Amino acid sequence: MKKPVIAIDGYSSTGKSSISKIIADKLGLIHLDTGALYRGVTWFALQNCTDQAGSIDLNKLFSNLNQIDLEFKNQEGGLILFLNHIDISKQIRTNEVSDNVSLVAKQKEVRDFLLQSQRNLAEKGGIIMDGRDIGTVVLPNADYKFFLTASIDERTKRRFLELKSLGIEADEEQVKQNLIERDKIDSEREIAPLRQAEDALVIDNTNLTKKETIDAILSHIEKI
Repeated sequence: MKKPVIAIDGYSSTGKSSISKIIADKLGLIHLDTGALYRGVTWFALQNCTDQAGSIDLNKLFSNLNQIDLEFKNQEGGLILFLNHIDISKQIRTNEVSDNVSLVAKQKEVRDFLLQSQRNLAEKGGIIMDGRDIGTVVLPNADYKFFLTASIDERTKRRFLELKSLGIEADEEQVKQNLIERDKIDSEREIAPLRQAEDALVIDNTNLTKKETIDAILSHIEKI
């Protein structure tokens, strides 16, 4: 029996990624790190599509997208990204890639290219993806769709505590304003905006723990 395809979308600081990873472990699914795919394209561009100054030549990248073959492989319990059959899992975490990935990720040509890659990865089932456009754009035919939301004050508290736990100084009011601005950018961007799919189950986890949110998602999956 084919394992399900699950899409989890929602606002920043609603716990999408960590919740998706736990659910993937519980159900024996693959949790797809879509951000790693954008980093893979960026690594390819830095190796093959730069100008004389060493900056990424976007037009050159666009014309070479058909030379990129990205694939995740399960090794020792972890998902490893391969580019043209070469393990690049460490290379995509370098500062050079981090400094360039935002430029690459916002290009329509790159998003369109990776859209098909993400859909191909989901074809066999057994996958959970989280993001902002998974249920609406990437996997509109997902077996299950969830949309996580929470009040701005609760999300601010979570983000503030997260930064504090990482030893990062933060002002709570500034964290709140940053989240409000992020919501605005995510919801209003031209390409693949944050939007709830019409057939998604909305879970407001303002007053729910992470475990309670996970239990709510699992109960919906298991009772169908």
